[in-house]
Amino acid sequence: MELELLSTYGPRMLAGLGMTLKIVLLSVALGALLSLPLAAARMSRIGWLRRLAFCYTYLFRGTPLLAQTFLVYYGAGQLRPELQELGVWWFFRDAYWCTVLTFTLNTAAYQAEIWRGAVQAVPQGQWEVAHALGLSRLSGIKDVIVPQAFVVALRPLSNELILMLKSSAIASVIAVPELMGMTSLAFSRSFDFQVYLWAAVLYLSLVESIRRLCGWISNRITRHITH
Repeated sequence: MELELLSTYGPRMLAGLGMTLKIVLLSVALGALLSLPLAAARMSRIGWLRRLAFCYTYLFRGTPLLAQTFLVYYGAGQLRPELQELGVWWFFRDAYWCTVLTFTLNTAAYQAEIWRGAVQAVPQGQWEVAHALGLSRLSGIKDVIVPQAFVVALRPLSNELILMLKSSAIASVIAVPELMGMTSLAFSRSFDFQVYLWAAVLYLSLVESIRRLCGWISNRITRHITH
């Protein structure tokens, strides 16, 4: 490890790491908010609403995140006059916000399917218990179904968070100064491959931290089952 190289580009890569975390955490949080009504729509008894939610999840899960990012960022440029009239051009001209929007829409589709599968994995008898206790459908879902579904959904949700973390490198192709973008900049000036090794170590450290944290949470909330 060259200390001079590390002192020159290390702070920039750490700044890029901060940008990566900012993008991922904001996108996943907003995607979580969007995924709950989307999952409810996927399980709705209203046919057109269920089909509309299916089309959304099918589109965002069936196309590459890179293509989605290009469509939002470069596609917005083709609609600049219309966006200026709507007063939202300030949002779409910024690569950072385009990235957050695209990542949010993408992860919402995956999280919605995770929640749908988790809710459907709860035994039917639990719905009957909620009904027998005199709970309304909303109260039964909130107090009986969702806590059990969360246990099932936690591991897949942690995998989705890890996937979004690794996919965040896509943001570098539209000049967002996240970790991979700053790493590429460092390599273009130093021509030393070890900067990519540093980036790999940072990504691996974050992934392992998420894995351990989610594993600890899972063990805590299922300790009564384990014992």
